[in-house]
Amino acid sequence: MEKIRSVLSSKAPDSGVEEKKVSDYESGEQNLDIVVSKSQEFDPISSNMIKEIIEDDYAAVTVEDDSPYPEVRAAVPSSDDPTMYQSTIRSWVLGMILTTIGCGMNLLFSFHAPAFSITTYVTSILAWPLGRAWAAFLPDWKIFGVSLNPGPFNIKEHTLITIMANVSFGGGAAYATDILIAQNRFYNSDFGWGFDLLAIWSTQCIGFALGGIARRVVVYPAGAIWPSNLVTATFLTNMHINENHTANGWKISRLAFFCIVFAGSFIWYWFPGYIFTALSYFAWITWIKPDNVIINQLFGCSTGLGLIPNNIALDWNQIAGYIGSPLIPPASTIATIFLSIIIIFWIIVPAIAYSNVWYAQYLPISSSDSYDRFGQSYNVSRIVDPVTLTFDLQAYKEYSPLFLSTTFAISYGLSFASILATIMHTILFHGKEIIQQVRMKEKPDVHMRLMKSYKEVPDWWYVIVFVIFFALSIVTIRVWNTEMPVWCLVIALLIAIVFLLPVAIIYAKTNIAVGLNVVTEFIIGYMLPGKPIAMMFFKTYGYITNNQAVTFAQDMKLGHYMKIAPRNVFWAQLIATIWGSLVQIAVLRWGYGAIENLCAADQKDNYTCPNGRVFFNASIIWGVIGPQRQFSQGQTYYGLLFFFIVGAFTPVINWLILKKWPNSPIKYLNWPVFFSGTGYIPPATAYNYSSYCAVGLFFGWFVKKKWFHWWTKYNYSLSAGMDIGLAWSSLIIFLTLFLTNTNFPAWWGNNVVNTMDTLGTAIRNPLGPGEYFGPSTW
Repeated sequence: MEKIRSVLSSKAPDSGVEEKKVSDYESGEQNLDIVVSKSQEFDPISSNMIKEIIEDDYAAVTVEDDSPYPEVRAAVPSSDDPTMYQSTIRSWVLGMILTTIGCGMNLLFSFHAPAFSITTYVTSILAWPLGRAWAAFLPDWKIFGVSLNPGPFNIKEHTLITIMANVSFGGGAAYATDILIAQNRFYNSDFGWGFDLLAIWSTQCIGFALGGIARRVVVYPAGAIWPSNLVTATFLTNMHINENHTANGWKISRLAFFCIVFAGSFIWYWFPGYIFTALSYFAWITWIKPDNVIINQLFGCSTGLGLIPNNIALDWNQIAGYIGSPLIPPASTIATIFLSIIIIFWIIVPAIAYSNVWYAQYLPISSSDSYDRFGQSYNVSRIVDPVTLTFDLQAYKEYSPLFLSTTFAISYGLSFASILATIMHTILFHGKEIIQQVRMKEKPDVHMRLMKSYKEVPDWWYVIVFVIFFALSIVTIRVWNTEMPVWCLVIALLIAIVFLLPVAIIYAKTNIAVGLNVVTEFIIGYMLPGKPIAMMFFKTYGYITNNQAVTFAQDMKLGHYMKIAPRNVFWAQLIATIWGSLVQIAVLRWGYGAIENLCAADQKDNYTCPNGRVFFNASIIWGVIGPQRQFSQGQTYYGLLFFFIVGAFTPVINWLILKKWPNSPIKYLNWPVFFSGTGYIPPATAYNYSSYCAVGLFFGWFVKKKWFHWWTKYNYSLSAGMDIGLAWSSLIIFLTLFLTNTNFPAWWGNNVVNTMDTLGTAIRNPLGPGEYFGPSTW
């Protein structure tokens, strides 16, 4: 502190800077960034000197008094009031009501094409006025000794409500409902209410148990940042705390900034989302040559590659809709994804496509559909016995092998690579860290120290949950004829457990999820060929259990950041999950009876069940045709198996280089992110990802470096405002216009997007009637 005082006195003795600002920081009452920003008001030279002193000589104080990570310091308060009430009648009533509404609407919306889901931001912002109205108008009665209205609606109650929403419908309808829709509506097999409830509860709650068991490694460490939680924390603190200070000359409060961004995002999305859709599909080069195949393949935004300079989206939904907000991940993660786009999708994919590898000239260059040798969508009904629903080999040989677009095929290879890259990266770069955390050797940060004021959840609570729902999962697959033996269930759960720490650590540091959906399909396709129902359940218990564990751990970290008692988080997550699952099954069963012709391709109101249909097709491709007819030696896509080797060795190369040259720029290259960061291509395209990377690098690198205090104060408020404005605008457009089939009057701004790219007809060698391609035998 003496160094800082000497700078202040020598550089600006009459500046009027209060001695209290330095002493406040010295006592831990003032954020370090505020001290620097205050000094900027009178002398930028001394501000820079103070910053250098802080960075060089006071790093230990920073770690002690606040998080060592600037991203966390920018979003999460480093203080706590343990007396603030959390688990109140108000928080539980509002949380359960919003959970019920959110789960029901998301399940109903999942029937519709296009599918839509309510995000937890929608309910979280609804909870604020509802909570304040409760505090203002309800009497303070006692119910069984508990106050009905204990006082002002506070940030901890709001956080608990948000956590309930996150775990119950934050990712849309529960994944298990896709299995049930595929089974009930497409396979015409229905085991009833009991089966449905056990299936959804077991798949959801086993993940909850695993996330809790792993919390000491993926929740408690300071390095487990969980970037998306920082946006939620910023939104909540904006609503309830809203401390204000000048940042690079900007004096507006974070709450006011958020409200302006929210309003602007809400209004703006009506243009690209409804009035002027060309702003959303802004592939302007394809508008010049709408019927040119090469132009549409290279520069298209729907089924093309979105090459520069045709890759800047003017629609936040195109930028963040698939991947999430680009303002959240670290700049190194964004740069790694952009490098993947350049190398994989702008160099390798065109090279493969224009060399006609995998018969690419007969197909769109980027599409999530599966095709037959006639260039049409693959008709799975032609290779399945209509009575037994089993694979008909003779019909398959008479019909066609299955073909994929170039980006779709490459996406499978990247999935193979990401699995082993994740394992190797975790062992090499985080192995010691995991061991230290398991042994409780890592020094706790300020948030961990503050959380010691609350009772911990005993590990045996999570173990009991695991045992109960593991038993229910056995009942699910054996009492009803799923054709899945118990040993397959055990293998699926072992996959989820083995990959839990690697996947969670990568996500906690980069905000990029490594999915196990492809590898689980791949494994079960070889283990139990020809059993599509078993394939769907194996995939769900392997992939979704892992995904749910990561999701629950993420919300445990939100509770950790916002200082929610762990036992309150435990009960909120468990009860909201069980109740929300029940609500979704009730709406599912209601829909079967109330919606005429549900899931039919020609359903009059577009309730065609797109997610269930995709799941059904995947079950045929992987569970009936099987990977042995796609990837085994001699098959069309055999070469993709070599991606496993690539994924295993690339992290080793990084590790060896960094052992020799620790400061090499390669330390910023994360191979699991390189392989899995573009996992939504297709149906996303490089157009979406390049726009995402452009915005992310601008704010996460340029703005953060040049205007650090602006970034610290406003970055996550900007992200929250854009996301929530989009969510509310999309919801209103969907409910008031799309569901009523109300189209905007035809005009150039909507008609110009009807190019070969958006119509999916940009194919170099389209087939005529009776023509076909592919091998002579299969």
